[in-house]
Amino acid sequence: MARNQAPRLRSPLTLPPLHVVLVEPEIPPNTGNVARLCAATGSVLHLVGTLGFRIDEKAVRRAGIDYWHLVDVRHHLDLAHFRHTLPDTRWRLFSASAEQSYLDADFRPGDALLFGRESVGLPDDLLQEHRASVFGIPTLGAVRSLNLANAVSIVLYEGLRQMGALGTTFMG
Repeated sequence: MARNQAPRLRSPLTLPPLHVVLVEPEIPPNTGNVARLCAATGSVLHLVGTLGFRIDEKAVRRAGIDYWHLVDVRHHLDLAHFRHTLPDTRWRLFSASAEQSYLDADFRPGDALLFGRESVGLPDDLLQEHRASVFGIPTLGAVRSLNLANAVSIVLYEGLRQMGALGTTFMG
């Protein structure tokens, strides 16, 4: 059997899924990596506001992204429209300036995990409004922040771990 067709370690899907929310993402490869992560975890990808790139079929094909059809991608005009779409969804915001660790966050199925622009993060007024729900990823070195796609990966898999979604595995 060809290596790319060999069974892979899998876990059952979590329902309701987690919602990964990128607010005005700027860097196409980061969003592509997050999209792949969402496809791999059964999470919904929400792109909010103005994007720093195109995601039409031609642009996705040109970028060589062969998994886009596996991602549940939803585009929202702004955060108000996103909130209207999922009014009862609990928000968890992530920021390099947070005072609480993501390890102290409790995650539940259906939560929305919000991440800001690569250059400036989430808007300050949004962080203030949701202060009790703002979390960060501690770093050991003196870097300003982590790459967006890496941060989403860390947080998303911690959420899945906490919810027990990774406890049952199978080859498939």
